[in-house]
Amino acid sequence: MAFDIDVLVIYSKEDDLQNEGDQGWVTNFKKFLELMLVQVLGETPNVMLKSEHDSITGANLKKVAVVAPILSPAFIQSGESLDTLESFLTTTKKDDISRVFKISKKPIPFEEQPQKLKELIGYDLYEIDEDSGEIVDVIDFFSQEAERNYWMKLVDLAYDIHESLIVLKQLETNAEVKHILEKRSIYLAETGYDLTIQRNIIKRELQRHGYKVLPDHTLPQEVNALKSEVNKELEECSLSIHLIGSSYGEIPAGSDHSIVDIQNQLAAERSSSLKDKNKFSRLIWISNQLNQASEKQLSFIENIKRDLASSEGTEILQTALEDFKNIIREELIEVGIDKKFGHGSEGKNGKSSIYLLHDKLDAKKIEPIKKAIEKAGYSVLTPVFEGELLELRQQHINNLRQFDAAVIYQGDVNNQWVRMKLLDLLKAPGFGRRKPIKGKAIISNREDKLDISAYKNYNVALIDGNEKATMDSLKGFLEELN
Repeated sequence: MAFDIDVLVIYSKEDDLQNEGDQGWVTNFKKFLELMLVQVLGETPNVMLKSEHDSITGANLKKVAVVAPILSPAFIQSGESLDTLESFLTTTKKDDISRVFKISKKPIPFEEQPQKLKELIGYDLYEIDEDSGEIVDVIDFFSQEAERNYWMKLVDLAYDIHESLIVLKQLETNAEVKHILEKRSIYLAETGYDLTIQRNIIKRELQRHGYKVLPDHTLPQEVNALKSEVNKELEECSLSIHLIGSSYGEIPAGSDHSIVDIQNQLAAERSSSLKDKNKFSRLIWISNQLNQASEKQLSFIENIKRDLASSEGTEILQTALEDFKNIIREELIEVGIDKKFGHGSEGKNGKSSIYLLHDKLDAKKIEPIKKAIEKAGYSVLTPVFEGELLELRQQHINNLRQFDAAVIYQGDVNNQWVRMKLLDLLKAPGFGRRKPIKGKAIISNREDKLDISAYKNYNVALIDGNEKATMDSLKGFLEELN
């Protein structure tokens, strides 16, 4: 079925009220989401707002690909908004991907959330005042706090919506892909707070290569319900992956053990209960940096190592996380959808490569930069702008897998465009990279250049494109790569 509306944002009108002359919170959210989706989709999506005062029929809801309800106290009290959400859910079949993206403008207690939203992983777009601990709306969207919280989560949301839209299109046109997606399930255990980002990277990588990753919703908060749900999902999977770091993790009601611990116990029980060990196995990674780990966490880790001696079908590694990711790629992704459909990822001419990211409008302006990079002995990878959407995105992903270093050129585009491209690079391991990124640079012609302080731990260089020494700075960057 073709969709007329890509994203329907359901909200309460009260949440969009703002001072006279200012755009409302929801209006800004729609604008920023559209801009980000343009970057990841390669085309302008149809994003529509629907408050309790706007009408939309059930027939129209059938033409909606995904919905994004914006949760707040006002939304919960709005019968019309809840009715719209319920109507959408009744028009959809149970798909392998979620078509509902739960946005939180204000925190809503778990028990007060709509029943069908409780299990969904949410995107919290509010701030917590460090001094008072109070929940506050994001008002200054370009502050450092917003850069770290609001924008990072908004980027994750854009990528997740992108994945849903792409898979929906694939399921329409390719029955073979649908069959594979239904059959390949992996249990990627929930982690402590310190490994949440790394888990998300691995999750994205597995999903992009045809695996269904469980759990795909928020686990229950009560221990018996939690165990029942985890056991149910483990039965669907042939492998469980566990990431163990410094954090022991959240402890559910009625238990003395964390969710991380319980998942590992249940996976071990499933493994030991099966006569045919080929039907289920476990892959466990333990961080080699446990300086901040509590005594309880260290005891948990020792128990894992001790029990391993009697556990068939279980492999444990305590090494650098990148090495563990490489093992996942070798053992899982090499037999994934990319190999089945012949998508390769070899480099060009055997040379080290620089991915020169730029907008179509700046194609002529980057020529001197491209020639300088080639003169330095590198192969240059560039974006492709002509062709089908899926082909363009696949080419971009292939480039993200291959490049050794990257240069982002900012000519006539805004800082938000640069932010999206930079975050593409930071998330590149999730696209199936097998080697480290040697360096990243931004060449910007703008006076109001992107504040890269939020990325100080990611080795990003900023080069002023307006100076006569631009080429010298680029040359220095390229020399440092060696």
